[in-house]
Amino acid sequence: MTYHGSMKAFLSRFVALAMLLVPAAGQVWAQDRQVDVELVLAVDVSGSMRDHELALQRRGYAEAFRTKAVHDAIAGGLIGEVAVTYVEWARVDLQRVIVPWTVISDAQGANAFADRLEQAPIANMRNTSITGAILYGIAAIEENAFEGLRRVIDISGDGPNNQGGRVDLARDEAVDRGIVINGLPIMAEPWMGGLGFNISGLDVYYRDCVIGGPGAFLLPVRDWDEFAEAVRRKIVLELAGKTPPDDKAGVRAMPVHLINDGPVDCTIGERLRGIRELR
Repeated sequence: MTYHGSMKAFLSRFVALAMLLVPAAGQVWAQDRQVDVELVLAVDVSGSMRDHELALQRRGYAEAFRTKAVHDAIAGGLIGEVAVTYVEWARVDLQRVIVPWTVISDAQGANAFADRLEQAPIANMRNTSITGAILYGIAAIEENAFEGLRRVIDISGDGPNNQGGRVDLARDEAVDRGIVINGLPIMAEPWMGGLGFNISGLDVYYRDCVIGGPGAFLLPVRDWDEFAEAVRRKIVLELAGKTPPDDKAGVRAMPVHLINDGPVDCTIGERLRGIRELR
């Protein structure tokens, strides 16, 4: 068996195990309750995130769910209900459910979701495993009590995967199961991504290694002042089943000067971590 084949088999087993560990959310609802979208908000709280950044991040998501734009996106769906969970992640085996699967159908429900976000304690954890976040997201979607017309994992983070297995193979596992992955790469601080590893920036890494599936997109955040608006816009697009137009900061509008001639190294995070550990 090739490396990719054995790694894919490992990822499938990991998802199967994670399904046994994911809280049985949504049991108050009938099995297979139909919703417009099942949305996993998977948010990076690894050690590179400082306390004030963690607070800004959490507040940005809470504020988004209080906006009329998000309320209208929910109401405008075919069914008029969405199922959302908010999960914080770091190491491959560290995912913390802040708000379990919740059905939102109106402004009152969206505001209550925001309240729960703001009331929960904030703390970071160690390491950065986008792979672990994706695999947990797959399990959370497969094991919930909903049947979404669309199934989406939304990954936000400020660095590349550095632990837990190849992130591009985890992405492929999600896409094979009919799950779309969108991205919110946080580039508010300079990220030393080059270093001879054939990558220009975190947005390019997310484009080539993290996001995937029909209509997948990413919205880079280059300043913390932009974060709340980027989150609001991203959630509106995801709830409405749309993608950014070509003249905006979507996957098809990636600035040309950021694109390398060669392929992005999807193991750059693991390699950089190995170099640091050798020093």
